[in-house]
Amino acid sequence: MSPSLADRIEDALPQTQCTKCGYAGCRPYAEAIAAGNAGINQCPPGGAEGIARLARVTGYPVIPLNPVNGAERPRAVAYIDAALCIGCTLCIQACPVDAIVGAAKQMHTVAPSLCTGCDLCLAPCPVDCIVMYPVTDSTGWQAWQQADADAARERHDFRQLRLKRDKQENDARLAAKARDKLQAVEAIDPATAAEAAEKERKRAIIAAAMERTRLKKEAEAQAEAAAAAAQNQSDE
Repeated sequence: MSPSLADRIEDALPQTQCTKCGYAGCRPYAEAIAAGNAGINQCPPGGAEGIARLARVTGYPVIPLNPVNGAERPRAVAYIDAALCIGCTLCIQACPVDAIVGAAKQMHTVAPSLCTGCDLCLAPCPVDCIVMYPVTDSTGWQAWQQADADAARERHDFRQLRLKRDKQENDARLAAKARDKLQAVEAIDPATAAEAAEKERKRAIIAAAMERTRLKKEAEAQAEAAAAAAQNQSDE
């Protein structure tokens, strides 16, 4: 099967997963471009050469990088000040490519060769112990090789699969725990068991409603970002 337009667009992106394009990652951005909902000039890490690559794939004309999404800059990597780090793990949770190593209440460190320079670890750090250090003078694809992009994409995809698996396993553990508790109560008092089952049913309904609301908000946010990008593109 030949790759889709979204696949070919994704292949041309640097895979930093920085979300500066206004989307949750390189793949959602590629899908938005393919659908005509985003411009090819929203990726600062790719820079001017990245726009040229996307133009060749899509057939769109080359246009300047949209300043709303940021500026093309030298490649940087994150550095954690060990003297300030409190081991909260928030940066680990934010890193889209598993470039940060550490554990709860222990100092964390960044593997420079794995860091994509996405900046996503900066905002959640409660003690501002993370800084970005430039490691090249060149920018865009001149500072980022295809092998780097391929490796970052592989780590990102693996992380997504791991998070999905962890959630499924946690949901299964909670469900098993609820079943065991219900069976224990039912063995003592069927009436209490029925009441507990009803409470669990209501809890599940509420949880499902909250998840639908979260997904709706995410979709609305992406739609707003796409609309803004389309408006910027039409203004240009």
